[in-house]
Amino acid sequence: MNTTVYLIKPGELTLKGGNRKGFENLLRRNLSSMLKGLGVRISGTSGRFYLSCPLGTEGQAESALNRLIGIAGWAKTRICEKNTEALVRACEEEGRCLFEKGVRTFKIEARRTDKSFPLDSYGIRCAAGEAVGKGVPGLKVDVQKPEGIINVEIREKAYVYGNAQQGLKGLPVGSAGRGLLLLSGGIDSPVAGFLMACRGLRLDAVYFHAYPYTSDEARKKTVKLAEIIGSYSLGICLFVVNFTPLQIRIRERSPEPWRTVLLRMAMMECADKLARLRGDKCLVSGESLSQVASQTIENISCTQSRVSLPVLRPLIGLDKDDIIRMAERIGTYETSILPYEDCCVLFSPQHPVLRGDPAEAGKLYEALEAGPLIDEALRTRETVKCGFPQIRQAGQPKP
Repeated sequence: MNTTVYLIKPGELTLKGGNRKGFENLLRRNLSSMLKGLGVRISGTSGRFYLSCPLGTEGQAESALNRLIGIAGWAKTRICEKNTEALVRACEEEGRCLFEKGVRTFKIEARRTDKSFPLDSYGIRCAAGEAVGKGVPGLKVDVQKPEGIINVEIREKAYVYGNAQQGLKGLPVGSAGRGLLLLSGGIDSPVAGFLMACRGLRLDAVYFHAYPYTSDEARKKTVKLAEIIGSYSLGICLFVVNFTPLQIRIRERSPEPWRTVLLRMAMMECADKLARLRGDKCLVSGESLSQVASQTIENISCTQSRVSLPVLRPLIGLDKDDIIRMAERIGTYETSILPYEDCCVLFSPQHPVLRGDPAEAGKLYEALEAGPLIDEALRTRETVKCGFPQIRQAGQPKP
């Protein structure tokens, strides 16, 4: 055989009833896009997909499967003839592979959707378990807490695979439309973007830059974060918006305690306008309730007042440690903690207002006459394409 086959288990989309086919087709297109040009073949039956890739491309295939949103799990799979002899032989080979990896206890899990196969699920477990135990000395059965699991699936063919890898679950990217992520260089907003991508949202992103008060290293850091999130979400168009004139305006015309809230109001208004230009249906923010002064419920009410689109805040009730663990898992944490500050800390007040009144905030904001500055910032925005599969395969350009 000159190809390697992976069995893919769809996740939540299997619950979609009459809409399921559309979700499955989108998942297949997403995987195909991630592996474009590698000569792969994707097929499917009820409840399963199969990825066949040429020998030598397994690394790229497994990297894509680890980043594919919408699947519960995947495994490199042996395909054998649909008879008992071939099946137990394949299980023995899989057991030997597990043993070579240091596994010493195992169990067999079997699923038989083809009821014409002569053994039922219990019979398969017994026959395969006995064969593996005899054929691989030192590998013992433990049905309670095995170190390794050998899976058998009898479908249109017989499939045997060892420990399956867990997928990212969720819904295929693009199944829930598109939203605009307010992306800073911090820990929270990349995680928020990832979580919404796992709910099927395709992402654009906006980053507010304040050069020369914030360094170009801060911009590069944010581009890198967009590349990482884009690798999960089939690419992100990152819009870099120059907010220096507006931040200077806020410093000159507003009381110091209000500066951060007014800046957030301007960012939200700008993001709302940009999202409408792009046809995005919502905004995505990394806010977590009361984590910082601008994220009290009162101050969130102030910043929300400049927005007409829905604002999704997937981190709103999460603990910071949980957010950090997720950032570590998706690979953004080490970039997020690089010591380059974003524009949110520029002119940050020593004693910020904690529970701003929306009416007072509105009066202060109107006095800024921010509209023309926001329009000019949008007109001069820079677009950076991050993490698109075609770019990743060709070699990601330097930010």
